[in-house]
Amino acid sequence: MTPPPLGRMTPYGPEHIGVLVLIVVCSVALVLWSRRAEQDRVDRALRVIGWVLLINAVLWTVWGFMPWAWNIDESLPLHFSDALRYLLPLALILRRPWMIVVACYWGLTLNMQSVLTPDVNYFVWVPMEFFQYWFSHGSGVVLPVVLIWGLGYRPTWRGCGFAYAATLAWATLAFTVNMSLGTNYAYLNRAPAGPSILDLMGPWPQYLLVEAVVIAVGWALLTLPFVLRDRRRPVPAVGEGGLMRRAARSVQSSSST
Repeated sequence: MTPPPLGRMTPYGPEHIGVLVLIVVCSVALVLWSRRAEQDRVDRALRVIGWVLLINAVLWTVWGFMPWAWNIDESLPLHFSDALRYLLPLALILRRPWMIVVACYWGLTLNMQSVLTPDVNYFVWVPMEFFQYWFSHGSGVVLPVVLIWGLGYRPTWRGCGFAYAATLAWATLAFTVNMSLGTNYAYLNRAPAGPSILDLMGPWPQYLLVEAVVIAVGWALLTLPFVLRDRRRPVPAVGEGGLMRRAARSVQSSSST
């Protein structure tokens, strides 16, 4: 049985504004630190952060399956942000290019809908659910910013295409589950109850097509400056497949400090 919600967080209330400011401050501070600190020290710190995030993701998923917290509409880890809870820490720990590129695109775009127009319902314990929501979605913004503008990872056209294909694959999985269970993971079967960016894209199912086009165009625009810059000053690819490159300047500046 799905427990009734205790309430919802007010978008752009004091709590929301405070968290948005904290996300910006943390992003700037960690980018500056990652550029100035020794590379080995940065790598060790990010791996520790990755393990903390991964352990927290597992514990939070287990919590969602407990009888007092079970909610068929929220407990299954099928939102894009749920997948990002696992993908981002694994990217920090393992540094696989495909993990980094998908985590960065999802964190800086799809995740932003939940940051800018949060749909937060409280079911069991408000402080913990508030913390978990923003710990997950906030780190989903901050850490991709650090990876790209701090450590110098850059997406390529191949990486953009791979991330888009991964997005369609995950959306297909979530949509299939939604059709079977009557749920609405990833908001693929109806718009969120509160105001959201999807409201600007028309009714369902129209907004799915519009969203797909917006994501494709938005990711192309996000990728283009990095590609143009790399054409002027080529940088080596990271790993196989050419999904990402890493700017030599960022690596040298951090290792020579």
